[in-house]
Amino acid sequence: MPHDAIILGAGHNGLIVAAYLAKAGLDVLVLDRRHVAGGGLETSEDPRHPGFLHNTHSFFHRGVSQMPWFRDLQLSRFGARYVEPELNVAMLLRGGEALCWWTDFEKTVASFAEFNPRDAEELRRWRDEFLPIVEKIIAVEAMSPPLPPERRRELLGASPEGRRLLEVSRLSPLEFVERHFEHPAVRAGLLFFNGLREVDLRAPGFGHHIPFLLASPAKAQMCLGGSAALGRALVAAVHHQGGQVRLSTELHRIIVRDGRAVGVETTDGEQIESRQVVSSLNPHQTFFDLLEEADVPQPWREKAARFQYNLLAPLFALNVNLHQPPHYTAARKRPELDDALMVILGLEDVEQFHDIVRHHEAGTIPPTVMWGACPTRFDPSQAPPGKHTAFMWEKLPYRLRGDAQHWDRETSGHARVMLEMWCEYAPNLADAVIDHFARSPLDTVRTLPNMRHGDLLVGAFTGGQVGYDRPFPGAGHYRTHLDGLYLCGSCCHPGGNVTGLPGYNATQVLLADLGLDADWLPPPAEERFGLS
Repeated sequence: MPHDAIILGAGHNGLIVAAYLAKAGLDVLVLDRRHVAGGGLETSEDPRHPGFLHNTHSFFHRGVSQMPWFRDLQLSRFGARYVEPELNVAMLLRGGEALCWWTDFEKTVASFAEFNPRDAEELRRWRDEFLPIVEKIIAVEAMSPPLPPERRRELLGASPEGRRLLEVSRLSPLEFVERHFEHPAVRAGLLFFNGLREVDLRAPGFGHHIPFLLASPAKAQMCLGGSAALGRALVAAVHHQGGQVRLSTELHRIIVRDGRAVGVETTDGEQIESRQVVSSLNPHQTFFDLLEEADVPQPWREKAARFQYNLLAPLFALNVNLHQPPHYTAARKRPELDDALMVILGLEDVEQFHDIVRHHEAGTIPPTVMWGACPTRFDPSQAPPGKHTAFMWEKLPYRLRGDAQHWDRETSGHARVMLEMWCEYAPNLADAVIDHFARSPLDTVRTLPNMRHGDLLVGAFTGGQVGYDRPFPGAGHYRTHLDGLYLCGSCCHPGGNVTGLPGYNATQVLLADLGLDADWLPPPAEERFGLS
């Protein structure tokens, strides 16, 4: 008997779809090439130093415990537990100052006021103005299949909140910050924490991104036991509902008969039939690697071929085993800075962003701006007793001097550069480091080929690749040109990072197409817009 659904890829989006479909009573099978499920939800033990655990890809999970799928699938019951430290982010400047984001918004305002009182008032003004916009529109859109652009503009144009969102959105994040904030460090901090990690700061259409994140209740969180604990919880949820997760299975092709996807064939020649196939992979994998050319109409091939990946998304990671956690020089006057979840180093002025972009376009390494954490400050289980782990990330070009293979020769050298800079801010690290290792953007692709060109967001948000046109026009509603073939990965609306919302939204479409109801299904977005 064929399965009701086969999910391609056991990343968090694919596992969310599988758990929901199994919860609806369907016979579900998840397939993945790797030996462990979770995709970027990876927590690895250092093979040279047993007991030291490192989150080698995903760590900062913004508001995951508040997501509807986290609640619906009862993931805390399966071991996914989160902490959200009060000092959420600290940007440490070389002069000893610190720009801080707290879970308490008033403390954040006070930190901004130390740099510029007017900027602090602007922060409050934009946060207050966007609170109803986030609640009534942005959060609803993110947790729903996207509306066609014309219908969306019509709906938003009918309310003051919607019109304001459209107006602010016309700007780029860079234009928004330069228009409304004054202090160079404040501008830089807003663009980094609320922009650079996710979108191209120069891209029009994302001016709302910064006030949205200021008003959002979701803050950076970390998963106790490591990011892999969320992956394990999702697998447990799939199994609890009767679904199956099968690993170490390499896919050869999606089987198509009479214009319908009817299953998959593995590289071992095994054919597995299914009534629905759901791909959490990127468009190149789905439409070129797994489908025969004859099964993809030329217009779809052309659009999939044009799908763009982020220039600024690839990560370089430095991971360290420590005798003691970092103690920052700035914390001598402000001890709370040692307890920040995320620490940003090397960022002083908004003008640095232009230099970072130029280096990425040229394939060269810019002056280091990095961010990271010491997980064991909040979760001692991730290191042996009395020891610690920590990491720093930096955005660096995938094609180093035009060729990603150059990273194999330069990874260790750049790791030393990062470590030396880290020691400038936290001098105790010079004697605290037991060992370290690094992963380049090329290593990301080798481990997670879904992240083509090292793009952790699996697709740029430029070139119109947003909303109903993500990944490209015609595929933005999670359906493809083939009956029975759906998309659910980060290449879909609303995009990458660990949000689970592409999988959550794709499941809504799948159940609707199958004529199935579920008690967790939200009303359509048009009904949920609380517009005045």
